[in-house]
Formats: sequence, structure tokens, C-alpha cells
Amino acid sequence: MDQDLKNLGMSEEELFSFHDHSDLESEKITAPRYSYWQSVFRVFFRKKLNIVILGVLVILIAFAYIYPMVTEYDRFGQVLNPNARHKSPMEAVEMFGLNIHWILGTGGAGQSTFDAIWTGAQISISLAFICAAINMTVGVVVGAIWGFSKKVDIFMMEVYNIIGNVPYILFISVMVMLFTASFWTMVLALTITGWLGIAYFIRTQVVIIRDREYNLASRCLGTSTIKIAMKNILPFMTSVIVTLLATEIPSYISYEVFLAYIGMGLTDMSLGRLIFEAESAMVTPGWQFEFWSPVAIASIITVVLYVIGQNLGDASDPRTHM
Repeated sequence: MDQDLKNLGMSEEELFSFHDHSDLESEKITAPRYSYWQSVFRVFFRKKLNIVILGVLVILIAFAYIYPMVTEYDRFGQVLNPNARHKSPMEAVEMFGLNIHWILGTGGAGQSTFDAIWTGAQISISLAFICAAINMTVGVVVGAIWGFSKKVDIFMMEVYNIIGNVPYILFISVMVMLFTASFWTMVLALTITGWLGIAYFIRTQVVIIRDREYNLASRCLGTSTIKIAMKNILPFMTSVIVTLLATEIPSYISYEVFLAYIGMGLTDMSLGRLIFEAESAMVTPGWQFEFWSPVAIASIITVVLYVIGQNLGDASDPRTHM
């Protein structure tokens, strides 16, 4: 040993040093800091397509909520001018001048189709977000408790077997017919039982993972059912919940448009109402822009919301964070 130290040209004190033992220091783990949601957004924005689609969504939201605030949309502003009705984009620009209000022509009352679309989009998007927030919140909470508690499971299965077999669109139609087809009536119709299907889906997912070892250990330690459901199970299902939300938001816009198209929609000038009132323009030469413009915007909004939700759901899966 002494010969080896001489060959190295270093003393024993330079090569070796004593270190005091510390129980606290021995428990520390050196590892990079991990943030779940930071990792989710890093994976999400890694795809250029997601950035483009998100930009489209921002533009749509801006036009739906900001544009009506800075413009004065009057549905009957040109009603006394018979020459202003049912104008194509080119004819409207020739009559009123090159202006963003007239780039999609005019409707049956001489109103700007462009302005009418974004006013309607605001109503339809607001309806979708409010209904999704209510149904997802109630559905996820009830579904988590439903799947974890066997007593609740017995009761809720009977409720689901009775209500779940009634066609959803039929139930909504009856609710709309019983009350005035206003915005909040539509919200009530879409949420009074809309959460039940979500709760059943969450219940099925919870049943799969409720008897895993860490949940059994929590129960043995006396942890309450609600706390186990909220702390142990729901965070594990984040990607499933986000993916489910991606299908829920566009579906409410579709329901609103469909009900309006068959004459049972909102009395407010939503996208569905615009499509319903412009139904005759679909087959009238020169009037098609009145019908296809709101159809196109409604389709774009639903597709963009769905794609962003699906991609965000994929990004929220921890297995994609490698």
C-alpha cells in the first residue's frame, strides 16, 4: 500500500477522507425535479400540429367572444331594405362596400351572416363548456364513489338501468318541450341526466383499479372511501378523464345544432338556430352561403375541440413522458 501511494505521488490524507454519518443526509435522493403538468404540456407542444390547431382554437374563441363585443350586431338592421336580403358575398360587398361584415353575404332579414355566425358561436360554445363542466364534475365524483363503494354500486346500478335505457336525445326533447327553449333550459336538459353515462364509465374504470395493493393498504389503515377515491384513484385516471372530456364538449354543440335543425332548439340565435332558419337557403340558388357558413363554422369548432382534447389526453398519459 505504501509503495502504491508513493507511485501515485499523493499522501493518504489527499486520497482518503472521513465523512460523518448523518441519517438525514442518507435519506435524501438526488433526482431531477418532476412536474406532471409541465411534462404533459411539453409532450403536447412537441407536435407542431397541436400548436397550429391550438392557434385555430384561439382565433375561433376570439371571434366568438371578442368580435361581438366590438361590433354592434343588429339582426333587423336592414329589415326595411328589401334589396339587402339574401345577398351573396359578392353582391353584399358591391352594395355595402368592402367590409368584414359582408364577406359572407346577408340573411333573410338583410343581416350580416358573418356577424350572425359569431354571435351564434358564442352561445353554442358557452352552452358546450357549461354543460361539460357540470356533467364532468358530477359524473367523475359520483363515478369514483360509485365504483369504490359496493353499497353505492347496488343503488346506482338500479338508477342507471332505469334512466340509462331512456334515449338521451328523447329525454332532452321532452325537457325542451315542457319548458321554454331558453339557454338555461337547454343546460338543464343536457345536464339533468347527462352526468350518468360519464359516472358509469368512470365507475367501470375505478372497478378495474380499486383492489390494487396500495388501495387495500389505505383501507387497512382506515382511510375513508371518499379520500381513497379522490387521492388514490382519480389522479391515476387523468388521461382517461381528459380523453372523455374531449368527446363531451363537441357533443353538446352537436346536440344543440341537431335539436335546432329539427325545430326544438334554442330560441336564442345560436349556430343551430342559424342553420334551422337558413334551411330553405340550402336548395335556393345564390342563397347557399346562408346555410353552409354556419354549418362550416360549427363543424370546424367541433373538430378542433375534439382533436385538441384527444391529443391532450394522449399527452396526459404518463407513459408518453419518457
